[in-house]
Amino acid sequence: MIERGLLASDQPVLADQIQPASLDLRLGATAYRVRASFLAGEGRAIVDRLDEFTMHKVDLTDGAVLEKGCVYVVPLMERLALDADVHAVANAKSSTGRLDLLTRMITDGGTEFDRVSMGYRGPLYAEICPRSFSVLVRPGMRLNQIRFRRGSATLDDDALRRRHAQSPLVSGEAIISEGLGFSVDLQPSGGDLVGYRAKPHTGVIDLDRINHYDPAEFWEEIHTDNGQIILDPGAFYILVSREAVRVPPDCAAEMAPYLAMVGEFRVHYAGFFDPGFGDDVAGGAGSRGVLEVRCHEAPFVLEHGQVVGRLVYEAMAGVPARLYGDDLKSNYQGQGLKLSKHFRAPDQ
Repeated sequence: MIERGLLASDQPVLADQIQPASLDLRLGATAYRVRASFLAGEGRAIVDRLDEFTMHKVDLTDGAVLEKGCVYVVPLMERLALDADVHAVANAKSSTGRLDLLTRMITDGGTEFDRVSMGYRGPLYAEICPRSFSVLVRPGMRLNQIRFRRGSATLDDDALRRRHAQSPLVSGEAIISEGLGFSVDLQPSGGDLVGYRAKPHTGVIDLDRINHYDPAEFWEEIHTDNGQIILDPGAFYILVSREAVRVPPDCAAEMAPYLAMVGEFRVHYAGFFDPGFGDDVAGGAGSRGVLEVRCHEAPFVLEHGQVVGRLVYEAMAGVPARLYGDDLKSNYQGQGLKLSKHFRAPDQ
């Protein structure tokens, strides 16, 4: 696509932007602080809506802070000229989601977040809303990624059952219904630490600083000895799945909500698993899914083993040359309960 000019940029696309099933997108040099989140709408351009909603412009060249609770639109370096039978979908990168940094892609003429229609030609933008922490960003940073699809690649429940029978996709019993269900772990095998809750008043996180921040300055540890916790409305939590997850080399997977009826909370704001995640071939045996959880409306009791989401698997057009974990900066292969890469491990 890059060679054909279907995916272009004024700055050359870098080799390490190309992931096994996606392309990392880079922030441009300007952020627009806007009054509210918006979509372009059919027949309308983002630049015209920016004229309508922009409060002020922020130059990111030397680094700038995007403040908690504010909404920004940042033109991305990449632009598209898709074939008529190719469409695209975007999602926040794992580290972005674990910081509660709501990041969604918008396009000219778009009527949905994170969706690009077949044959789209035009620029790409990131809408960014820091929910828990203010963040320092610079041009070229990568907060979200884009994937390209031709036709429908979703594996139905029968295909998932066959796959799981051949080689388990999750540890333990497979709950298969419009995807592969997963549950929350609130009874860890060692200790009583089950998760983290974001503190309400913290400092700024520089997204270029890796393994740098003391978790205690930004997160409150969540402990339980009875296999349950109470989620507070509006609070943001990092938890972990009870099941180890495996994504075969010829598949990718995306987290999706389970059912709204099981509780007024949302799990996982990033939620994309590259081919090879958790797979023995790529050194990821035992990898579990980290859950980014926000509760809505009323306090909610979450209990050990409660099904909170599902994995939707998609077939790749081919097996990638490199899998997640193979000579890549794969920060979360083999993970258990883990904060974003910006924080030091608890024992450091």
